[in-house]
Amino acid sequence: MLVGMGDDAGAVRSAVLTLHRTTGLPMVFGGALSGRDRMRITELVGNTTDSLNGLVVRHGNGLGGKSMATGRPMWVSNYPCAASISHDYDKPVGREGLLSIVAVPVVVRRRVRAVLYGALREPLSLADRIVGAAVQAARDLEQDLAVRDRADEALAWRPPGTPDAAARWEEVRAVHAELRALAEQVADAPTRDRLRAMTLRLAAAGLDPDAAEPAAAPRPVLSPREVDVLSYVAIGCTNAEAAARLGLLPETVKSYLRSAMRKLDAHTRLEAVTSARRAGLLP
Repeated sequence: MLVGMGDDAGAVRSAVLTLHRTTGLPMVFGGALSGRDRMRITELVGNTTDSLNGLVVRHGNGLGGKSMATGRPMWVSNYPCAASISHDYDKPVGREGLLSIVAVPVVVRRRVRAVLYGALREPLSLADRIVGAAVQAARDLEQDLAVRDRADEALAWRPPGTPDAAARWEEVRAVHAELRALAEQVADAPTRDRLRAMTLRLAAAGLDPDAAEPAAAPRPVLSPREVDVLSYVAIGCTNAEAAARLGLLPETVKSYLRSAMRKLDAHTRLEAVTSARRAGLLP
């Protein structure tokens, strides 16, 4: 299952803001694809007009459309005079006064999902640093969308009581653990928060609403690292294996596990995992 444009838009917005912050370019913009052959520009920072807001860029047309078609970054130093692209969008680009522009496609599973742009209002060659930052922002967005796709696929079904489904639910738990570990490696705080929010969705998917107790005790408050460790314990990892996957020392994992067990009033690893699942902390 692939997420749609509406789902991609928030991730594109975050990427545009990050690109603007890291490059200092006067204008950064982008949008997600609607269908396979067109992209609508919806996220803009630094614009002085609304000429590009909502513009639909078609596959192969203009700089962004050519980037979509080739699946590669494209840039020009003087947009109106560039012979390498078509000029279907000269009027809206001209009204915004953009001359030097880079367009980078965001490709997930061999499909272009969005395009990010950075631009100057002067006919200057874009520095390698700026082009590199645009490419890196697109790669980060690709990773974000790929992880979200996997989480959404895992959430698309619930585990009925059959052996085959039980095995599939173990895959959900493995994805949950991977997402927890990945979140700790992400430097961008909004992306890290989105990844952690996904793990909460996965954990909530494991709750049985019919079994909820009206007077249930308050949910235990575990630190992110305590949940990280429990997520790997839940899929059968030893302390050493959890430490390797989380980039921690085995003694550190043991310390987090002891703390989590104390908060969950659990005496064994299995009791801790069971209590965490009942509390909606693990799937």
